This record gives sequence, C-alpha cells and structure tokens, in this order.
Amino acid sequence: MNITRENRKWLDDLNLSHPLVIAGPCSAETEEQVLKIAHELKNSDVSIFRAGIWKPRTRPGGFEGVGAIGLKWLQKAKAETGLMMAIEVANAAHVKLALEHDIDVLWIGARTTVNPFAVQEIADALAGSDKIVLVKNPVNPDLALWIGGVERLYNAGIKKLGVIHRGFSTYEKTKYRNIPEWQLPIELQSRFPDLVLICDPSHITGRRDMIQEVSQQALDLNYDGLIIETHIDPDNAWSDAAQQVTPKVLKQIFTELKVKKPTVEEDDYNTEMIKLRASIDIADSKLLEILGNRMKVAEQIGALKKAKNVAVLQNKRWNEILGKMILEGEDKGLSEEFILRIFKAIHQESISHQEKIINS
Repeated sequence: MNITRENRKWLDDLNLSHPLVIAGPCSAETEEQVLKIAHELKNSDVSIFRAGIWKPRTRPGGFEGVGAIGLKWLQKAKAETGLMMAIEVANAAHVKLALEHDIDVLWIGARTTVNPFAVQEIADALAGSDKIVLVKNPVNPDLALWIGGVERLYNAGIKKLGVIHRGFSTYEKTKYRNIPEWQLPIELQSRFPDLVLICDPSHITGRRDMIQEVSQQALDLNYDGLIIETHIDPDNAWSDAAQQVTPKVLKQIFTELKVKKPTVEEDDYNTEMIKLRASIDIADSKLLEILGNRMKVAEQIGALKKAKNVAVLQNKRWNEILGKMILEGEDKGLSEEFILRIFKAIHQESISHQEKIINS
C-alpha cells in the first residue's frame, strides 16, 4: 500500500486554518434534532456533520438507529447549512443508500473493522467511488487488522482515505471507556505519514468532562483532526448520553485547545519531539501501572507466606528471576548492569511489601 500526499488531498482541499473537526450527534433521532444541531454547528470550526443512522449495539433491545429515513434528514441539513455529511456504514446495503443520498463521508466502525469479510464487502460496494472513507481502529489493539482495513479500500481504488482512533476495549477498569493505546496510532502515523489521522475523544473517554484533555493529547501528537459527538440535549440522548457535549461546550473546547502552527524550520523538530516524548510518557505510565500490579501480587505472596509461616526471602527463586531477566534484557538491547539495578530495586520493594503484610 503506497499512501501518498494524493490520499490526503481531500483534507488539503478543505483549506482549513485549523484541525479538521467532525461533529454531530451519536444518533440521528428526529428531523428536528438533526437540523437544530447542524444549524448550531454551521458557524463554528466544524466542517463535517456526523450522525449515526444505523447503530450496532452490543446487545439486542437497545436503540439501533432510525435507519434510512435519517438520510433524508441529513440531505436537508446539508442543503440548509452547507456542511458535509458523514455516517457509519457496516455493509453494502448501507453504502448503496449512502451513495443514493449523496453522503460525503463514510466511516467503518470498530466492530466492522474486525471483520475482513465485511470490510471487503464495503470496499467492493465503494469501488471507484470518490467518497471520503475513514476506518476506525478495531475494538482489539491489532495494528495489522487496522492497516488491513485501509488496504482493502486502497486496493478497491478509493483515493480519499483516513483513519479514526477511537481507543481499544479492555477488561481492565480504567478511567477510559476505551483505552487509547497511543503507541498504536503513533506507529501507524510513522508508517503512513500521509494517511489522515483523526481522534475520537468521545469514544476513548466515554465522558464529556475528559474530551478536551484527550483532544489536546491528540493535537500534541500531530493528529489531523477530531470527531466529537455533539447533541443539543446530551443527558437525554437516545444513545451514549454521557460522552456527548452541547454545541456551546464544543465551541468552548475549540477556544481552549492549543494547536501548534509551524512557522520556522525548527518546528519540524519540535513536532517530532512532542510525539516522541508523548510515547515516553505513555511507556512510563504503563511501567508504573505494571509495577503497581506486581506489588499487589507480591502482597498476595506475602499473605500466603504468613499463613504458612514461610520466610520472606527466597534466594533460589530470586536468582532464577535475575538470570532470566538478564538474558531477556540482552535480547532487547539492555545491559546487564541496567537489569541488575532495576530488578534489585524491584526485588527490594517487593520484599518491603511482603514484610508489611507479614508483620501486620
């Protein structure tokens, strides 16, 4: 796949003086709702209006979208506001209806991206189309699967391409609805620097109060734009109420976001440095999380030793760990001296945690 400047020309043609912003409700609910939101967004930094027409739900019984009738509402909104229109498509039938109603932007959702058969069906239905097509990351952190989705569209002759980073599902409880795993979109950006990269802070956070924070992180990492769910009455939205903001709040977010504008040659260095340092920050946070989890296990071991009246220090086990880590560290380009320093410190902290449990 040879992604070039040509594949992002659609973004350049918008002649924006700011990052691309796609906004609108999670779901199109009524004609009145769609038109009111679109009119409130038309004089802002929003270039593309989004609305869910078909909503894939995890379990049956939830609101699954108004269906094809909503496309007529989007046509009317486009005629009245001049905004481009964007929807999610999950199969060839959706694509056919979207093309018939002159939808400008189609995105493939996270649940669809995991299914190569579905992506290929959409690619075949769009073959030769001049529509803008965006691919959300798959629900699981699989970079190859994400790239594969883009490749299928590229091979079908779709020229106007981009990706949406909406975070990844996890069984762990975190502050995010879907953990960002920033290293994956950063790797994608490194491999395909001309592929338009858009962040979806609404789905990453699941909380409207965190949208600005994640949006700023994305812009600091040189993302091309944001897709933010926006509703006139978020608390009473028919889907994903907690992560939607009002048009007024959205405009406030825009005013507070800091966007780097390259003006001198050194800015290329600064932009790259921000990305690299962000990667370091992410890795450091993961290290702390892993170390915290390791100490919790050490405490469980301490409790077991206390119950069975076993000594804290187990030299044989410690020497086995150290030898293994030295060998694995060498394979990763880490010196023996460094491994010894790090794991001795970890071992001492583990002993301290165990002693507290035993002496409690």
